[in-house]
Amino acid sequence: MIIGKEHIGSLKEVDFAAGTAILVNKPLDWTSFHVVNKFRWVIRRHLGLKKFKIGHAGTLDPLASGLLILCTGAWTKRMTDFQGLGKRYTGEMTLGATRPSYDMETEIDQTFPTEHITPELIESIRENFIGEFMQMPPIFSAKQIGGQRAYDLARAGKEVKVLPNPVHISSLTFDDNNLPVLGFDVSCGKGTYIRSLAYDVGKALESGAYLSLLCRESIGEHLLENALEIAQFEEELLGSTSL
Repeated sequence: MIIGKEHIGSLKEVDFAAGTAILVNKPLDWTSFHVVNKFRWVIRRHLGLKKFKIGHAGTLDPLASGLLILCTGAWTKRMTDFQGLGKRYTGEMTLGATRPSYDMETEIDQTFPTEHITPELIESIRENFIGEFMQMPPIFSAKQIGGQRAYDLARAGKEVKVLPNPVHISSLTFDDNNLPVLGFDVSCGKGTYIRSLAYDVGKALESGAYLSLLCRESIGEHLLENALEIAQFEEELLGSTSL
């Protein structure tokens, strides 16, 4: 059973321990694990359970908001199915500078001119990022390197060597009405790093760029507009709106 905001009013009847997929609108600055832990606590309190299975079907960075799918009970076996679905994101990349993390987590390390960037130039490089190509993941990523997460090594100031991965982008559009902030809408396959896309777009424009805003709009046919707010979920099950 897939649970979304249309189930508000009937959540107390759901057997979360048996198995569900829950569509959640992850807030900015929350980690995916923070959301999992919050829902684990709320469901445990509601059902009076000591243990039950719950996990997320594909992480979303703390500096991103949008659709996160949680699976409980027997549905945790289906998490890889959700992870393999295509995803759609909207957001903004800021041109003219780079950051080591490719997003807002780290400070600007280089600046570049943007006066030469025109709508025509942006359109001319757009198609370079449609289809299948090799993409270099950010060093500030969850990639495993020698048993450690790449972001842990990067934050410790250690050298991080990552290898490019094949990715697929099925559609990409830009909104250049607020340059040097460049809006975008992208649909992509599993393993695509939108932070890397921002960095690579900046490079293609002979400038720099970093991801400054990101929202996951959909995972397969599952839409953000159908997702539950965390406060809604907690309020219905426990009568509380605290986070």
